[in-house]
Amino acid sequence: MARVLVIEDDEVTAREIVTELASHGMTADWVADGREGLTRALNDGYDIITLDRLLPGMDGIDIVAALRERHIDTPVLMISALSDVDDRVRGLRAGGDDYLTKPFAPDEMAARAEVLLRRRQPNVESNRLRVGELELDLVRHVANRNGQPLTLLPTEFRLLEFLMRNAGQVLTRTMIFEQVWGFHFDPGTNVIDVHIGRLRRKIDGPGQSPLIRTVRGSGYLLAPAD
Repeated sequence: MARVLVIEDDEVTAREIVTELASHGMTADWVADGREGLTRALNDGYDIITLDRLLPGMDGIDIVAALRERHIDTPVLMISALSDVDDRVRGLRAGGDDYLTKPFAPDEMAARAEVLLRRRQPNVESNRLRVGELELDLVRHVANRNGQPLTLLPTEFRLLEFLMRNAGQVLTRTMIFEQVWGFHFDPGTNVIDVHIGRLRRKIDGPGQSPLIRTVRGSGYLLAPAD
């Protein structure tokens, strides 16, 4: 069972995080003070940390920077009421792995935590990704399904790579947009749906089972054909 350290000074938010993580099979410890959180993060061997940006005792950015300076590579999901792009960039440059803005949907937070946990799993063949019949060569930037080459545009390749790296995991539109396009998701845009549609037409040939699945109200996942 994955162990999560929740560093959050707001009790209501903290309990919401702990409860949601528990529903996803994770166990979480909560601390409300930044300095105590850093001490626990340094010494207690957690699998992931959710970290409030503004904390008493020590700022969230200072905490993640201190962890990285001490070569602690525990994935950090920063959670902040600050929504400006500059603060997000500061948090990620300091060593945060992902950045979620308050208010947030609990299932979105848990999905991001699960993605960060998957990144910690050892990747034996880091230059190639395989999901069922689908294969991606990250060095040559080529893809194939069942040995048949796929012609992908650069954005389609990045999108497929993100889906394959997190195969079996529901990825929200916000997560996809931030990871593939690199900036905040605009709920009014259909760019993700358009690219998913194009990608489906390229990887699902006649008579082949679909690999990309729509999870209504949540997002998309890629999984081997049944």
